[in-house]
Amino acid sequence: AGAATSPGSCLVKWVYRAVIAFVVYLACGVLDRIKDRWYVFTPESLHELAQAAVRAHPNDIESIIPYIVSNLTSHYSPRVIAINPDSSEWVLNNAGGAMGGMYVIHASITEYLIIFGTPLGTEGHTGVHTADDYFNILVGEQWAFNPPSLKMEVYGPGDVHHLPRGHVKQYKMHEGCFALEYARGWIPLMLPFGLADVFSSTLDYWSFYHTVRITARENIRNLLVGKI
Repeated sequence: AGAATSPGSCLVKWVYRAVIAFVVYLACGVLDRIKDRWYVFTPESLHELAQAAVRAHPNDIESIIPYIVSNLTSHYSPRVIAINPDSSEWVLNNAGGAMGGMYVIHASITEYLIIFGTPLGTEGHTGVHTADDYFNILVGEQWAFNPPSLKMEVYGPGDVHHLPRGHVKQYKMHEGCFALEYARGWIPLMLPFGLADVFSSTLDYWSFYHTVRITARENIRNLLVGKI
């Protein structure tokens, strides 16, 4: 039989693990404080863009989307940030009990920008996230419930629904509601919420494959131009 592990060696292992955990904790704290330097978009500019799109094409999501994408591609240099111009890349998504379609316009480690919505309507849990989320309503209407307030929050075209990181709400998107959703923070930590339903209920591995493929491709495109 092998020699029993001495108390001293066990202590060394635990001290080593504690040091590693402390270093990781410090590194995460430093990265969290400096992450703002990697942002390209701003919530204000995207809200203004969403409002301009709503004014230009009221209640016409099929015209609003190309309006937004053409504005982004003309305003932001491809040497600074990669934007996906292919608005045919829609993927079904189930998260927090809600279901809809999404088109990924931008995906990087610290930011994502998508069009999300459904012509049918849906309802669910926002999830707890490590990023601030800005939901710019383009067409339709979104409701939200934020206890302990017992009043319904209502967001219509041109409004922005801001969910600070760490906060949770119940939300409902009515029939025909679509939004420009912008998240800024640590995006990879949001992925389990967006993908978990594939394994626990839907078994929709085809949508899972396309979600992972598009997200990975856009992250790589951004890393190649230095966008974190």
